[in-house]
Amino acid sequence: MATVSDGVAFDAVAIDCSDPLALSGFWAQVLGTEIEGTGGDGPQYVDLKPVGSVPTLRFQRVPELKASKNRLHLDLMAEDLEEAAARVESLGARRTGESHAEFGLEWIILRDPEGNEFFLIHD
Repeated sequence: MATVSDGVAFDAVAIDCSDPLALSGFWAQVLGTEIEGTGGDGPQYVDLKPVGSVPTLRFQRVPELKASKNRLHLDLMAEDLEEAAARVESLGARRTGESHAEFGLEWIILRDPEGNEFFLIHD
């Protein structure tokens, strides 16, 4: 954990979910990493090993289901959008039906198995 300022340090990006083991397994396959640790009964949370300079992704069990659009999402760069989309769909992702092209970028919006949006982007 690196100190950011005045004794505060960035620890992880936490993603609320109903099944931390299952959702962390999906994201571990997508990102080519593995589970680093778990905590609490059930477990309550699961951390993935960081990939490169990407911070730890933490999947934390919460009682409520996802109810609306994410205010935070993950952007993943892809050399070939359709190939990458097909791969993550085979792992359990679903397309939202939205795709865009602007600012010199193209992207497809998908949902992970619990409905959290993420973007596959190609420049």
